[in-house]
Amino acid sequence: MASVQVVNVSLPALSEGWSADKDFKAVGTLSAATQRNLEAVGPHFLAHARRKRHQRTFSEDERLQAQQNVKKTEEDEDDDISEDEDPMMLSREARDWKSQDHYAVLGLRKYRWRATPEQIKRAHRKKVLRHHPDKKAALGDRDENDSFFKCIQKANEILTDPTKRRQFDSVDEAAEVDPPSKKEVAKGNFFKLWRPVFQAEARFSKIQPVPELGDENSTFEEVDNFYNFWYNFDSWRTFEYLDEDVPDDNENRDQKRHVEKKNANARRKRKTEDTARLRHLVDDCAAQDERIKKFRKAARADKDKKRLEKEAEAKRLAEEKEKARLEEEQRKKDAEEAAKAEREKNKKAKEAAKNAAKKNKRVLKGSVKDVSYFADGEPSAAQVDSVLTDVDLVMSKIDAEELAGLAERLTSAGKDAAAVKNAWAEQVKTLVGAGKLKEGETKNF
Repeated sequence: MASVQVVNVSLPALSEGWSADKDFKAVGTLSAATQRNLEAVGPHFLAHARRKRHQRTFSEDERLQAQQNVKKTEEDEDDDISEDEDPMMLSREARDWKSQDHYAVLGLRKYRWRATPEQIKRAHRKKVLRHHPDKKAALGDRDENDSFFKCIQKANEILTDPTKRRQFDSVDEAAEVDPPSKKEVAKGNFFKLWRPVFQAEARFSKIQPVPELGDENSTFEEVDNFYNFWYNFDSWRTFEYLDEDVPDDNENRDQKRHVEKKNANARRKRKTEDTARLRHLVDDCAAQDERIKKFRKAARADKDKKRLEKEAEAKRLAEEKEKARLEEEQRKKDAEEAAKAEREKNKKAKEAAKNAAKKNKRVLKGSVKDVSYFADGEPSAAQVDSVLTDVDLVMSKIDAEELAGLAERLTSAGKDAAAVKNAWAEQVKTLVGAGKLKEGETKNF
């Protein structure tokens, strides 16, 4: 109901000197009085007229109006919440409410946990109009048994309370969809058979929306995400609805605690069993899913391909390593052979040089011998010894090349003593100039 709000507004002050007699001016006149006929209207007058016209009493009129309202309500209600009532259900006992199907009682069997609050409200209203004891009495039905009406009220109480409805949905076996067998999957469509199963189980998920099962064109990421979700399913499902009633007796507290502990253990056991059931269900689905087989085959092929590529790469590297080793061995071998050949060559060159040096030395010594050691006639032993001493001194100061050059000059000089001596003198002069000999160190050259 709207609250009343008072607004204080001050009227404008009249101008000074204003008066109604001289300043008021009429802008119109009142019309003449007209006589009109009035007719009574409204629901109460219509009810009075209806009773007078049909000569009914108040009770008769109310009974007939109730019949018409029920009929009109049933005609106005949509067919989506209209279900045939089972005679067995109509005869059930109200005290056995915990085992009743609340959705079936309200005619929402095909909707169940999907029923909206508005559908529940309309279904309850329809059932009440049909089965209310007062309505039945107004319709002439004198059956005093209102047990089914109590069932309707209990069903409405459960389904309109979010907590109680969730507890009932948690154990609603009629909403469950049995998984298909291997034979059914082999004959039918895998996705068509399994999709309703997971849609029914998805109502217990704390995480929404739930990944879809997909189809044969689903990617590996989509399929992997689907099974990871269900293998790690976080369920809100509880089993309080099946609890044994706790005695409301303050004097027997031990019994109350015993029942509460018993209910808690039973709920844990049912929760564990439900988790195992769901995991087994997902295992069966995964075992029948051809997509997983296809992905595993592709993964094995890719793994084999990578393994073969790895083996080929390892083989290539091993071959390259072996080739490098062989090339290195060959290079070392070639180097050793070259070094050996060089040594042999150097040895031969040394031997040749040595032989050449010996030969040249013989030439040098023979050159002075051929000219009689520069003596006129037969040289004396002292003369021979003095010349050979100078020859040995000069030979010790020159290298092989100078030795060969000197031997060549002496050979050209032949037995000409002057030429031979001149060749020796030039060599001595060269050694003195090089600082290898001292001036006058040789006696004969």
